[in-house]
Amino acid sequence: MHSLTKTLDLKKYKAIVFDCDGVILDSNVVKTEAYFRTAKNLGATDEQAQALVDYHVKLGGISRYHKFDWYLREVLKQAVTDEAIQVLLDEFSRELEEGLMHCTIADGLQELRDATAGIKWMILSGGDQQEIRDLFAKRKLADLFDGGLFGSPDNKDAVLAREKASGNLQLPALFIGDSKYDHEASTNAGLDFIFVSDWTEVPDWQDFCRENHICVEPNIRSLY
Repeated sequence: MHSLTKTLDLKKYKAIVFDCDGVILDSNVVKTEAYFRTAKNLGATDEQAQALVDYHVKLGGISRYHKFDWYLREVLKQAVTDEAIQVLLDEFSRELEEGLMHCTIADGLQELRDATAGIKWMILSGGDQQEIRDLFAKRKLADLFDGGLFGSPDNKDAVLAREKASGNLQLPALFIGDSKYDHEASTNAGLDFIFVSDWTEVPDWQDFCRENHICVEPNIRSLY
């Protein structure tokens, strides 16, 4: 693992794409707790709720739609219907909103924005797109991201392909994330990748980054 500053010049990029949870916001734990409470509120046992949490952590960066589909099918052994998914989504959003309004924002964000003036910034989250847009507006973050704020139900691969095709996302570009899926989506789309480690929930992130020769920085402040 090595320092970004020794290997990458931020100013060479036309765009920087940021994951949200664990990168911009210290919200990974908030989301994990919200999954557990959502399941419990809707009648799950502790074991069933923990199964959902474990799946969520294992698939960091993947949409909640997919996770709830899996939970209904594999854990509850129920039919996956739009109605059943929506009940889970609504409860999860309610549990999540309070936590997201109060979690820590990454230190040094404005300084990094100043250091990369003229480079387009985008958010690409596994979270719900409208939820992200509402949250960033309320927390006075939206104006930093002139390239847009994107999330589920479209997955990250689909959003990156779409934004590249439209010309909104131009290469060379950098993706800053904290999950294995962030790295996979970034690589598939031809973006450089930086893993930020301070708030990640990937348990074996050191081995993962070493094996894949991924550049690691602890946090946003260490990028400039």
